[in-house]
Amino acid sequence: MRIANLDGRLVLKHPDGVIDVEKASDGRFAADPQAVFARWDEFVAWADRSRAAHARSLVEPFDPSRLKAPVPRPSQVFAIGLNYADHAGESRLPPPPEPAVFTKFPTCLAGPNDEVKLPTATVDWEAELVVVIGRRAVAVQAVRAWDHVAGVTVGQDLSERTRQLVGTPPQFSIGKSFPGFAPIGPEIVTPDELADREDLEIGCSVNGEVVQRARTSQLIFSVAVLIERLSAILPLTPGDIVFTGTPSGVGHARSPQRYLAPGDVLETWISGVGRLRNTFAEGPRHVSQTISKP
Repeated sequence: MRIANLDGRLVLKHPDGVIDVEKASDGRFAADPQAVFARWDEFVAWADRSRAAHARSLVEPFDPSRLKAPVPRPSQVFAIGLNYADHAGESRLPPPPEPAVFTKFPTCLAGPNDEVKLPTATVDWEAELVVVIGRRAVAVQAVRAWDHVAGVTVGQDLSERTRQLVGTPPQFSIGKSFPGFAPIGPEIVTPDELADREDLEIGCSVNGEVVQRARTSQLIFSVAVLIERLSAILPLTPGDIVFTGTPSGVGHARSPQRYLAPGDVLETWISGVGRLRNTFAEGPRHVSQTISKP
């Protein structure tokens, strides 16, 4: 099953169009894409029963440019740093012994085709597999972790490197949470749609030049292990999302360093899941400020 957010309405995605869930369910499920996660098991059961009955009569053509973030208002947004060994290496850091967890604040979420305003000249790309929680997870063992996953989607952990790295300790969450700094989409794909949910090609390109390419099987801490480690500390709730980390190829680690500029087109893909296409424009300038100690 593939679900998406079409102009703020929950839809089921089909090869030839979409089904509006509120209409197809006669109001049983709300149009709000975020509301479905609180009733995920009920929704999946309804969708399985209804798919064949509605496939022909209710499929509508649609414009992909109207797609918005498939999870518009998560309660919690987790992100994992240095979760590919080659990215840790290009960052000149050892692979972490435990998941390096930070957050991206929910107000930074964006859609799969949105334009992002650049606050500085040092904004970087980070292609990521994003996991969407479908069932509450508390102290879940890794062997059962995928049972709590609604699906996966494509994400970009856009990062303003100056703000992120100013001072000690660094400011990961703030530097990665400017408006538009978390494009996700184009849809949520349930794990049963994937031939191998543990081994997906991931990558991104800038203006057609491939700058990242890897496989999710290279994650240091797998999706299952991340859910186990996070849920051992706090509840993961339906509709939460987890950015699982980026492989090597980020602009900040290049020589010379390279960042996104107005007019750039950033395309991000995961095999079997989908593709983002985000453009960039000049935004209001942000100036990092430090407070001098007396």
